[in-house]
Amino acid sequence: MIEKTDEEWRRTLSPEQFHVLREHGTERAGTSPLNQEKRAGTFACGACGQALFTSDTKFESGTGWPSFYRPIEGAIATTTDRSYGMTRIEAHCSQCGGHLGHVFPDGPKPTGERYCMNGVAMTFEPKP
Repeated sequence: MIEKTDEEWRRTLSPEQFHVLREHGTERAGTSPLNQEKRAGTFACGACGQALFTSDTKFESGTGWPSFYRPIEGAIATTTDRSYGMTRIEAHCSQCGGHLGHVFPDGPKPTGERYCMNGVAMTFEPKP
């Protein structure tokens, strides 16, 4: 597990990345260029670089956030989020603990899950 102080994270992340990844924020729907990303490649944690999702698991959910039906094995950790008067499953990078988004039970087959991710919390590396 990667552990850094808030000050160390602030030196390496943009203010928006820090807000989402370290303060459990949410970017505005429809603002991430990764929502439109259609190339083959890998989506990684914007804080530590750990590979999170492959492009073949990405789908258009219509929500305004990049959505995936399956993470790379071992890449995502989850916790229960009871903020805003509701219970949701929060998705974190298993390596640095960065907040990525939430998991909902309304995704496509084969998993039926929708990993609704903040694009600012990730990077994309296209396949060569």
